Amino acid sequence: MTTKPVTPALMPGDAPENCTLCPRLVAFRTDNKKKYPDFYNGPVPSFGDPNPELLIVGLAPGLKGANQTARPFTGDYAGDLLFATLDKFGYTKGTYGSVVSDGLSLHNILITNAVRCVPPQNKTIAEEDNNCRPFLINQIKNAPRLKMILALGGVAHRSILTTFAKQKSAFKFGHGALHPLGDDFGKEITLIDSYHCSRYNTNTGRLTTAMFEDVFQKIENFLK
Repeated sequence: MTTKPVTPALMPGDAPENCTLCPRLVAFRTDNKKKYPDFYNGPVPSFGDPNPELLIVGLAPGLKGANQTARPFTGDYAGDLLFATLDKFGYTKGTYGSVVSDGLSLHNILITNAVRCVPPQNKTIAEEDNNCRPFLINQIKNAPRLKMILALGGVAHRSILTTFAKQKSAFKFGHGALHPLGDDFGKEITLIDSYHCSRYNTNTGRLTTAMFEDVFQKIENFLK
């Protein structure tokens, strides 16, 4: 018998556990509590260093990944590739075990999602992106050392551009592309893109391990 994950400690900018801003997501969350009573089923808190140089932003929690485990990119294939890559580049302490209790910690990196609750069919709507945006803004403001944001996928890329009030036509998504965003939040921040580390992208060859590691090599070079 499994045990429902304990609610992780919230960081500045995280959505409250009982957040009700998005009726569609609240309804989906309520249904999932009945279907999966041992899952976390709530707005997933951020994970990592509260004062990072790098912020990693995905789209939203996966139903049987972060929504189950209460930690971003934990419990699904995307996390296997992400955390293995973070380990290779020296950002982890401990061993990733696909559960919150694995004792893993991160250095100089914070991981979050543009939308904090799992959406139906893994697809968010504009209202939900907008409702969650203040949480992302607060996290950016509360990270004085932040220099770079990694967008995992085109949707996260566009959400970040909206957060910085940038025209999307001027900052086209491209794997490994760098986009200086200026100092709107009192510090110079650069956006870097990557294809999402999903099983679909890796199975189809759209993203290979080498391609993903190339992005982190660019990040390492940038942050030196």
